[in-house]
Amino acid sequence: MTLNSSLYKILIIDFGSQFTQLIARRIRELGVFSEIISHKKIKSKDINKFIKGIILSGGPLNVYEINKYSFDKKIIQNEIPVLGICFGHQILSKLNGGRVKKSKHREFGLANIYKKNESLLIKNFFKNKKFAKVWMSHADQVSKLPKNFRVVASSQNSKYAIVENKYKKFYGVQFHPEVTHTEKGKIIISNFIFLICKIKKNWSVKNQKIKLIREVKNQVGTNKVICALSGGVDSSVVAQLLNKAIGKKLYCIFVNTGLLRKNEEKQVLATFKKKLKINLIYVNAEKEFIRKLKKISDPEKKRKIIGRLFINIFERYAKKIKNVKFLAQGTLYPDLIESKSVTGSETSKIKSHHNVGGLPKKMRLKLIEPLKLLFKDEVRKLGLELNLNKEIINRHPFPGPGLAIRMPGLITHEKIKILKEADYYFIKALKDHGLYNKIWQAYAALLPVKTVGVMGDNRTYEYLCLLRAITSEDGMTADFYEFKKPFIQMISNKIVNSIRGINRVVYDVTSKPPSTIELE
Repeated sequence: MTLNSSLYKILIIDFGSQFTQLIARRIRELGVFSEIISHKKIKSKDINKFIKGIILSGGPLNVYEINKYSFDKKIIQNEIPVLGICFGHQILSKLNGGRVKKSKHREFGLANIYKKNESLLIKNFFKNKKFAKVWMSHADQVSKLPKNFRVVASSQNSKYAIVENKYKKFYGVQFHPEVTHTEKGKIIISNFIFLICKIKKNWSVKNQKIKLIREVKNQVGTNKVICALSGGVDSSVVAQLLNKAIGKKLYCIFVNTGLLRKNEEKQVLATFKKKLKINLIYVNAEKEFIRKLKKISDPEKKRKIIGRLFINIFERYAKKIKNVKFLAQGTLYPDLIESKSVTGSETSKIKSHHNVGGLPKKMRLKLIEPLKLLFKDEVRKLGLELNLNKEIINRHPFPGPGLAIRMPGLITHEKIKILKEADYYFIKALKDHGLYNKIWQAYAALLPVKTVGVMGDNRTYEYLCLLRAITSEDGMTADFYEFKKPFIQMISNKIVNSIRGINRVVYDVTSKPPSTIELE
């Protein structure tokens, strides 16, 4: 299928929800093309015959404080089906004459909703049960339904948890069907797309590859591109994508920061220079990075220092190569959503990423981030489509700042050496026991705490090593992996007995949210 502007699609209007891209992701999984646009940028004149349905996202805004958002009411007056999610549900009711107010009882987390009436939107959602578990996240609620709307389902605190006006094909849900916490939430989205919007499947990984290659070619033109290659999944897929798109105009630069995993630099050189024959420049900047990070303990400062150093190195080599105007990097959607809003809508910043919020404001090179609207598992599928081997594709994520954010507090040569060994033993044990591919991401961290221990007849006073292993579908939410006791005992003994400097091992059992996957 040829990808062009006339492709039928679902339009997602973003009001600043951190889950907006999850909506698009679910639609992609269902095999349908979708597009996200900010509520600040969309106008009624932008609605055309190729838009088969509109989804209004959630967000941190208040419907009754009209000065906080902008929205052209004519957008939903085009006889196109509309699904409002959370805030989108509230604004859909408000624009049609309903009322919204602050909830007496806020709902955050899992809640039961109870079926009240039949609807195409909930076909096979409840099945033979009277209730379903959904993920709520709201402090406001619809208090009065618009004319010709009816209740489809209710929760204890939200009478209008699902509503519809089947004549206008308007639907609203107070919960988030796009998150994995909502049981069978994908059925709600599927019903809206296929039963209500009546759109047919038109999207695949192959379509995505063709689209991204075309976009890169158009953006680059006759210029050269530097690609920041770390050896991880994201940068590897970007490198291969650009290799397919622009060939010899691509120059990959691998920077050894001294904060990599054990033997990382050897593996990257062997894979990309020898096997894939990609034009690769190796830069050993270990001394430079460690010197700049000396006496820095604040995690945001660490990220920004690392980001600036990377850019300085890339710009230095861009001058040598000549005619380089672009820097490509493997930024993913979860990186963007934690660092800034993707569409320009209001959203909450969680932390800087060295390749997003950590970059200096003034750069001579323009950015190319072809994966910025994708999730990790989508990137892996794209990598397979680009013929990368499974060894690269299945690698656990590794942060751009490397071990710098896995050792809270000051960075020293001693800590780096200790942490590299601990991480090596942990990952090797996962592979040896057939657990590596069952886990989304795993790593060892060195906490800025020393504890008393005893080995033989001697007292020790050494560092505390934290192990983290999580399961996830997309990196937006995550849960800790439940190891069996013998494995935990084995790896704890291995680390303590093999590494001088660690005398205690702990396992992190916190989910995301409330924590993030990395410590800093």
